[in-house]
Amino acid sequence: MGNIANTYYPQSGRLVILGAGESGVGAAILGKDKSFDVFVSDMGMIAEAYRVQLEQEGILFEMGKHTEEQILNADLVVKSPGIPEKAPLIKKLREKGTPVISEIEFAAQYTDAKLICITGSNGKSTTTMLTYYMFQKAGVNVGLAGNIGKSFALQVAREQFDVYILEMSSFMLDDMYHFRADVAVLLNITPDHLDRYDYDMEKYVNSKFRIIQNQRSSDYFIYCADDEETMKALPRFDSKATQLPMSQKKILAQGASLDKDHNIIIHIPNREAFAMNIEELSLQGKHNTYNNMASGLVAKAQELRNETMKESMGSYVNIAHRLEHVAYIGGVNYINDSKATNVNSVWYALESFSPDIILLLGGVDKGNDYEMLRDLVRQKVKAIICIGKDTSRIHDALEEEVEVIVNSASMEDAVRIASHLAKKGDTVLLSPACASFDWFKNYEERGDKFKEAVMAL
Repeated sequence: MGNIANTYYPQSGRLVILGAGESGVGAAILGKDKSFDVFVSDMGMIAEAYRVQLEQEGILFEMGKHTEEQILNADLVVKSPGIPEKAPLIKKLREKGTPVISEIEFAAQYTDAKLICITGSNGKSTTTMLTYYMFQKAGVNVGLAGNIGKSFALQVAREQFDVYILEMSSFMLDDMYHFRADVAVLLNITPDHLDRYDYDMEKYVNSKFRIIQNQRSSDYFIYCADDEETMKALPRFDSKATQLPMSQKKILAQGASLDKDHNIIIHIPNREAFAMNIEELSLQGKHNTYNNMASGLVAKAQELRNETMKESMGSYVNIAHRLEHVAYIGGVNYINDSKATNVNSVWYALESFSPDIILLLGGVDKGNDYEMLRDLVRQKVKAIICIGKDTSRIHDALEEEVEVIVNSASMEDAVRIASHLAKKGDTVLLSPACASFDWFKNYEERGDKFKEAVMAL
């Protein structure tokens, strides 16, 4: 059945779902369709849309609490990626020997579709969306799921796709054991979410490499040969899949590389070669060249036509809040990168633009190390405008590197200050490096407020 070779989990009995977000509700509906006795439990309040869905399906649920006697009698538990392994309830289930798995692991048992799985600390949303766009353009019957789009389990239950493009976080991968990716993509590994991994980088790296577990010789593993952490860890993992590295620093006989004329060249055994100049890509910047290489390797491995690939890579429009061009006002370029919630994403953003950047930085600090931004800030940034409540660490780390560093009282205020400081040819970049929960509900609202403020100039 599907991409879990044998069925390792109970196929009937009591299925408990912990967490009633997109993935939880999808898993509950799939469980119901497969004749499980389903119970959903959420410690918080369940959003109205999901509550209505559960009621319409006749699925029992509780919110605002976890009733242990209703949960510990489960034959199988599907948990939200947000619930850590250290949670007391999870420990009790583990002690009982109850399988606790992710929604993706659960749903993969019930589909024979090809699974293309993309992970990495940065660039995974863009690469996932670009790959999905390419497959759609090629006329493939393709679904989009994981960290993005509709629940994978719901799509497996109610729709019939031949291929799924799945964006995967390390938290999802942690709860996957028997799942197998037909194509696994590991874009890069940089420190992120280390609080969840006992501040142990190796544990985080191991989590990312779970994407290649159970792969066979008929599968593909795409990774970045220029990424230090990936290359350091690679010898520790035994992958049976065909390896397709990508590099912008050296020419590779197999995989994707950049030639001296700035063409992306893709070579895969038994496939027609592919070439495209980076000037023709709709997504510009060094990090986007990697994203295009990764999507191109996936497409080539799945035998998409070169024309389709070129057309897609030349016309794709980036997702909102990720290096999104907002406006060009008085010769100044305004860029919304609100989705940059870690320091490394900001590093990528600064890499993408030429000097004279006015950087809007700050928010809820997750223990960021701003040291890695120092050199780039010195080279490219002429002013930093701090947003959010706590800006002291940004001042401490970066005020020696820029001429101007100021605090702002609101997003409108920040944009107004930026517009006064900016000269023709400058870039005003919102790339906060932090979560948004002090001034905003989420990074989307933060990005929207930035766009509104820019349009009001």
